Amino acid sequence: MNLVFFRDAINHLSRIIRVLRQARGNSLQIGLGGSGRASLTKLASSIRGYSLFSIEITKNYRDIQWKEDLKKVLKMAGAKSKPGEGVVFLFSDTQIVRESFLEDLNNVLNTGEVPNLMGPEDFDEIMNDVRNMKKDVPKINTDTRENIMKFFVQNTRDNLHIVLTFSPAGEKLRTRCREFSSIINCCTIDWYDKWPNDALKSVALREYKANENLGIAEF
Repeated sequence: MNLVFFRDAINHLSRIIRVLRQARGNSLQIGLGGSGRASLTKLASSIRGYSLFSIEITKNYRDIQWKEDLKKVLKMAGAKSKPGEGVVFLFSDTQIVRESFLEDLNNVLNTGEVPNLMGPEDFDEIMNDVRNMKKDVPKINTDTRENIMKFFVQNTRDNLHIVLTFSPAGEKLRTRCREFSSIINCCTIDWYDKWPNDALKSVALREYKANENLGIAEF
């Protein structure tokens, strides 16, 4: 990423890193598009050494694809990552194809799981992965299926960091926060105001130095 750092950007980056350092740390970043929310989240994830996951919206992306992506990220955090190995799920309001997506995220934020999401083959995969993880983490109790699933949910809640990037424009943010309370209750909120003049100037200077043949001096 080609980034220009200034005080406000560094402050937001520090806040994101502080949230990611915490077990069960999730973030709701509110700002207009182009304010740097996604770029700073990706940088913070890299600094922490965490895996970054984001869905890719296509023309035919519906509930089936969403469920598969959700299962994938939950398995990444709970069954394929040892305790302390974070996974960042970056999700934007532009990716909300259906409001049911937010209902599922609300459940993950609140309890670490989504009712009726996993099938029998998914449970078998989770149990095998957790048993393999026991070689590196001996404290895991794999005596019963119940203990394995209990560890999976606990590990998911501790390792998974959901970062929501929403826009304050219009009424949708207010409505969604009322309907899905965990978006507010389980996330640290970070507001992005418009960038100050010194930030805009630093970006302009960076571009000018990189392209000194723009002909600006002629004017």
